[in-house]
Amino acid sequence: MTHIHLKNTIALKPCFRIQSIRGNCCKAQDKNASRGNPHPNATQSPFLPQEVEMNGVKAAPVDLLHVRAASQRIHGWVHRTPVFTCQALDDMAGRELYFKAENLQKTGAFKARGACNAVFLEKERNPNCVGIVTDSSGNHAQGVAYASKCVDLDCTVVLPRGAPKVKCDAIRGYGAELVFCDPTPTARKKMSAKIANETGKTIISSSDNYDVMAGQGTIALELLEEVPDLDAVLVSTSAGGMLAGIAVAVRALRPQCRVYAVEPVGKGLQKCLEAKERLWPNPSRFLNTIADSIRLQAIGELTFPIICDCADSKVFTVTDDQMVEGMKLTFERMKLVVEAASGAAVYAAVHMMDEVDPPPRKVGVILCGGNTDLDNLPWLTRSTTYN
Repeated sequence: MTHIHLKNTIALKPCFRIQSIRGNCCKAQDKNASRGNPHPNATQSPFLPQEVEMNGVKAAPVDLLHVRAASQRIHGWVHRTPVFTCQALDDMAGRELYFKAENLQKTGAFKARGACNAVFLEKERNPNCVGIVTDSSGNHAQGVAYASKCVDLDCTVVLPRGAPKVKCDAIRGYGAELVFCDPTPTARKKMSAKIANETGKTIISSSDNYDVMAGQGTIALELLEEVPDLDAVLVSTSAGGMLAGIAVAVRALRPQCRVYAVEPVGKGLQKCLEAKERLWPNPSRFLNTIADSIRLQAIGELTFPIICDCADSKVFTVTDDQMVEGMKLTFERMKLVVEAASGAAVYAAVHMMDEVDPPPRKVGVILCGGNTDLDNLPWLTRSTTYN
């Protein structure tokens, strides 16, 4: 077994330049190691995404070939994050839990994977690209700003007013320009389109982009290499880019492993998946939750058919109080800093898996991010910077 095991409350000091986990040690990334080449002469994926249809013949907009190509493309530009275990949480859950620590990823969240794949491919396909624009609650913005910096592209990020300061500061640190808008999904998209029209920059969506989905799917490649006999994977979900990418890869590599979404109250994803219909109001809205990175109510237009096809229709719904409990368990028992969306997956893994029949024996849990505002920890105050 090649994961790191934590017993009870023993602290582990992870290395933020982690490249791989072998045995029971962290292997620091060689600063001089060769990196995947994102520039125009890099090898391009042999298959470009095609449109997908809900009825009739389905094309394969994202498949294992896309995910493997993404893994090669972004290698060296993102971390191979470790997989942790914790005996105390296993005992509480009554099963084996394997935590994929994307909170230790570049930019502090899994988003760097999809952002790098999409931005690097844009540079390959369009060498004259003048820059990138995106809209985000923060984590995707950091990923896109980082990826753009890697290939010397200008980047503009549209953020809702009141976005967490810790995320805004990090985005600026990667050299991106910040533009603020009203805190609604519609306002974000309109502002992104306006900037793209005025500047000629390319829009990289946080989820409705097949290259982004393929990049997020690399999480599953690494997780299944570490723990190949998983029975289930839990994925906290906003617009569904990570859920779609992981579900595609898991179904190809281990079809008996079930991929479950974890959502905040009010999302209503399970009814939509069971009906295979988009039952959300249009336009979409933000949910009232402490988890700023999974506030979007509706799944993306492109991600939804893939999730219907590849993920389980069972969805775990987690309250804010339960997210806080999941965060605290991770802080206290594993000594890892995670944000509320990660806490949602942890809570579901520890307390909710008996809702599945038969209950899974080995469960992968994606710790999707760790960009937490330490001045507003949710067990100290429930106020968020959005309120």
